[in-house]
Amino acid sequence: MNVLLTGGAGYIGSHVLRALKSAGHECVVYDSLVKGHRRAAGKKLVVGDVADGQALRKALAENKIEAVIHLAAFIEAGESVVEPDKYFRNNTMIGLTLLEAMRDCGIKKMVFSSTAAVYGTPARVPIEEDDRLAPINPYGASKLCVEYMLSAYAAAYGLGIVSLRYFNVAGAHPTGEIGEDHQPETHLIPLVLQVPMGKRPGIKIFGDDYETPDGTCIRDYIHVCDLADAHVLAIGAVKAGQVKVFNLGNGEGFSVKQVIETCRKATGHPIPAEAAPRRPGDPARLIASSKRAMSELDWKPKFPDLPTIVQHAWQWHQKNPNGYGDK
Repeated sequence: MNVLLTGGAGYIGSHVLRALKSAGHECVVYDSLVKGHRRAAGKKLVVGDVADGQALRKALAENKIEAVIHLAAFIEAGESVVEPDKYFRNNTMIGLTLLEAMRDCGIKKMVFSSTAAVYGTPARVPIEEDDRLAPINPYGASKLCVEYMLSAYAAAYGLGIVSLRYFNVAGAHPTGEIGEDHQPETHLIPLVLQVPMGKRPGIKIFGDDYETPDGTCIRDYIHVCDLADAHVLAIGAVKAGQVKVFNLGNGEGFSVKQVIETCRKATGHPIPAEAAPRRPGDPARLIASSKRAMSELDWKPKFPDLPTIVQHAWQWHQKNPNGYGDK
């Protein structure tokens, strides 16, 4: 199948690209390179913004695209609280632009990169797909708006949609060839690993007074390669006129302090840590139930344990201390 990956030069996109190609799909990456990296994008790269509907239509038509995996988005919850316009403009409005381009080009299959942030502060954990949707930050709201649009387009135009709600994605490809490189970096595991790499003196823990066993936020960490494999399965599960939603996580939560301790063991470095005020928009616990994905997609994580996730991330950073080196 000919697949277009918006945001395919990014962290998750580059791993999805590799998984799709391994499964025999022909892939074109469509990326502005504002956040992505040319080195991660593979050989078929169209440099463009999803907001540019004309360029997008050209890429879809010229490459005879049959399905779209939409990964392009801004993803920082804290930033979205202080710059909501940036998130609704980039995440929600480009979602509409993409859907219009797909409709005009007769493309009826999409896998959408959604987020656990659509749940907000959950009423229970683990979270199931039919639980209440009540985002507490503009990032989650911007993604939920797209989910609503997807449902409307499926009903009106017969699109087939699979929406994947990611929990905390981490790790890197076991070969160390591709991995996480954000500028600036805001994700916990790579930030912690910057300490043993000599890039920061210590790590800040944003909030140690949550109602959790050790007072720090608990998150469900999923290996990026397991996440990528789910996209391959999702492409095969798209059905015309239907919207399917799947959580992607491990079903097990780890606190910030547990993550730091795992990084200490992986690197042999003491990694000093100090408490700091809570960040706005951070719920105390986010843990997924991925039973639906396991049952309906026949998905099973290969790397479910936190030490392996951290070890693969550490291998990437050791091999690529300056990331892709293009920013």
